[in-house]
Amino acid sequence: MRVFVSGYGLVSAYGNSWQEFKNGLQSGKNAVCYMPEWEKYNELTAYLAAPVQDYAPPKEWSRKQLRSLGRVSQYSVQAAGDALKMAGLLDDESIKDGKMGVASGQSTGSTDATAAMAKMIVDNDPSGVSANTYVKMMPHTTAANIAIFYGLKGRVIPTSSACTSASHALGYAYEAIKFGRIPMMIAGGAEELCVSEVYTFNLLYATSLKNSTPKLTPSPFDAQRDGLVIGEGAGMLVLESEESLMKRGATPIAEIVGFGSTCDGTHITKPESQTMKMAMQLALDDAGLRPDQIGYVNAHATATKAGDIAESIAINQIFGENIAVSSLKSYLGHTLGACGGLESIASIEMAKQKLFYPNLNLNEVDPLCAKLDYLTKPREISCEYVIKNNFAFGGINTSLIFKNL
Repeated sequence: MRVFVSGYGLVSAYGNSWQEFKNGLQSGKNAVCYMPEWEKYNELTAYLAAPVQDYAPPKEWSRKQLRSLGRVSQYSVQAAGDALKMAGLLDDESIKDGKMGVASGQSTGSTDATAAMAKMIVDNDPSGVSANTYVKMMPHTTAANIAIFYGLKGRVIPTSSACTSASHALGYAYEAIKFGRIPMMIAGGAEELCVSEVYTFNLLYATSLKNSTPKLTPSPFDAQRDGLVIGEGAGMLVLESEESLMKRGATPIAEIVGFGSTCDGTHITKPESQTMKMAMQLALDDAGLRPDQIGYVNAHATATKAGDIAESIAINQIFGENIAVSSLKSYLGHTLGACGGLESIASIEMAKQKLFYPNLNLNEVDPLCAKLDYLTKPREISCEYVIKNNFAFGGINTSLIFKNL
């Protein structure tokens, strides 16, 4: 069964619409900034991030609706609502009869709620804890809150798998529809910025320390890159079966034709090019495509040495050295649980407009990276298929293939 994308919504450091997102890409300037409020944290040496500035939930949301929504759920619920609106389904009561489900994930729940619970346990101070504290911090907070907010009664697939949360959600939602289990799914992921995430990567020596030059980092694939920058946001897509789409006379935006996922099975943080390659090959096999039918690779590439090198080798082994490649993390930083959703939306739109945006801050390709066609300026490319990679802690690898319509 064919699976189509009929709508999408996003929350990002560039804005909450594709036009704002595109304007950010066209500007050639990233959304990274210095975070002076983090200077108070002992032993932290990275003070850069790509935050969603001055976010406020939609004014029409009631106080009751907001009770269970931490910031990560607010992002995902807003993006899901915009996706439903684009698909022409937001006010359609038929989506509440069990025919639509949700697949969504994030690296973690809202960390302010987690901190409040920890304070209660460690300091015996329950002042910050309420009946909704756990709901805001639970691993399936975005999936559950989307379903409840929009009254969706179909299956819920929580996918909290760090940097592959959104791409896993898209892949599993695609498979659920493809194999006839449900006709419609909202799928994607979200992340809210927290200094704890920066601490984590800082301890792994994986964060960029170019604190005085935030616009010059991160720089995926570059010989002088020094690590990643954390971002935040949400990207949600409405997926539908062909039958569902035809029944209501809706126009699709794109088609998902392939999904592949593997696990390295070796190390929690050291990526393996061989299993990355397997994920891409599985996606190609699922789509019934040859490598030469893919016109562009949207790389996971976070600007970490091991990750960039391993992914470049895997891409080269599948597609050869002439495939066009870029990483959007050079614009928005690494949005973790949201990146698979945001970058899938961007990949779909770039293919539609036949204009692909380059890697920012790529001045000299790391000689240890495999030879590829690394985009350094916007490139007009007319192609039918693009592939989107995401990889995560735990050695988790995902690849999605989208068809341009």
